[in-house]
Order: sequence, then C-alpha cells, then structure tokens
Amino acid sequence: MTERKKPAALQELNTRLRKARILDENSDAEKAPHTTNRSGLSLAMRLGVELVSALIIGVGIGLLLDYWLGTKPWFMLLFFVFGSAAGIMNVYRVATGIGYGIGYKAKDKTKDLKDPADQSEKR
Repeated sequence: MTERKKPAALQELNTRLRKARILDENSDAEKAPHTTNRSGLSLAMRLGVELVSALIIGVGIGLLLDYWLGTKPWFMLLFFVFGSAAGIMNVYRVATGIGYGIGYKAKDKTKDLKDPADQSEKR
C-alpha cells in the first residue's frame, strides 16, 4: 500500500516539536542551582503527605467500622496502627527510590542464579 504525505500543518508541527526537544535538551545542562532545593522541598512535602494521608485513611476506616459495629475505640486504634505502618512503609519506599518507575517489578533472583551453560545442555 502507498503511504500518503502528511499535511503541511502536521509537518510544520513535527519540525517545531523537534526544535523544542533540541532546545529542551540543551537547557537541561544549564539548570539554575535553586532547582535542586525545590526538588528537596518537594520530596519532603511528599514524605509528609504520604505519612499523614495514610494515617487519615486508617483512622477514617477505623471510625467508620466503630460506628457501624458499635465498638467505639477499638477499630480506630487498630486502623491507626495499620495506617501508621502503611505510612512508614510508603515513606521508606519514596526515600529509597523503590517504585519510582511505571510498572515497577521486583527483579527475579532465580534467573540470576542459573548458569547459562546448564540451560544449553538441557535443550
């Protein structure tokens, strides 16, 4: 099948995007020094939000269960502990960089332990 030529507007947009990408790559090298401070502040804010939001959700679930079942402080206390554990776990993940990428999956360690020579003999 034959390919059709792109309309002039799309070709113009394509060239403008290429120029913008080239300019963006060049500007990354010349970042101002204050941008690193902002990234540190944003990380600190994210850690705080992760911890507080997990606590709020845990206590909220506990209060709802207490209201529904009539067991006033017990589920709130239990889910406060669960929320604290979840918040600390989220802070640990953010601080160590685990799960930053989309589709994060733990590396399969069993594949590293196998010897490639053994694989070829079995075939």
